Amino acid sequence: MNLLLDTHALVWWLGNSPGLSEAADTAIRNPDNTVFVSPVSAFEIAQKHRLGKLPSAARLANDFDSDMEAEDFVLLSLTTAEARLAGAMVHTHRDPFDRMLIARALLNQMTLVSNERLFDDFGVSRLW
Repeated sequence: MNLLLDTHALVWWLGNSPGLSEAADTAIRNPDNTVFVSPVSAFEIAQKHRLGKLPSAARLANDFDSDMEAEDFVLLSLTTAEARLAGAMVHTHRDPFDRMLIARALLNQMTLVSNERLFDDFGVSRLW
């Protein structure tokens, strides 16, 4: 299975947080699954850390690529197709980070690892 981690799932995974569901933890640990991470998460983490909303994420905000490599996660690039789809989505959910992750998952048949039930409204495959 191809998994795309939502930003909170990534942060919780790296921090060994009990907030991460058992199903998500099991799926991420499963060697048969490929775990992908979007640069959108790097942007969101860096911004939230700068604003003081993620004070514990200093290392991740500053060394994102190395942390992803250490975890053996695949770091994706952004595409214009994803940006167009995210921008064109008709829905009241305005979070641009979420919209970009949803677009990536939809266009690439990925399962989005997230506790955000609102994502289901977009027709994305979600695991939690």
